[in-house]
Amino acid sequence: MNIHFSCIIKAGNRQREFNLRLLPAGEDTRYEVDVPDDRGQRIYFHMQRSPEGQWRASAPGLPEWVQQAEPGLDTAIREHQGT
Repeated sequence: MNIHFSCIIKAGNRQREFNLRLLPAGEDTRYEVDVPDDRGQRIYFHMQRSPEGQWRASAPGLPEWVQQAEPGLDTAIREHQGT
């Protein structure tokens, strides 16, 4: 089953559309995320659940505005999952 959704989150100084796709179940549940930067180039990273149960970006070197969007992405994933 292919599960994907989009959400608009204020990140940095503007609203941005984050596209999320649930990756096939393996050892852990992860979402692949892509979002365009200010020049329209796509930034790709994964969100995975931390031991504390929060969804966190798992890629080093992400722009600060992506890191600031983590709580909004966590909320979007939880709402989509119905938890």
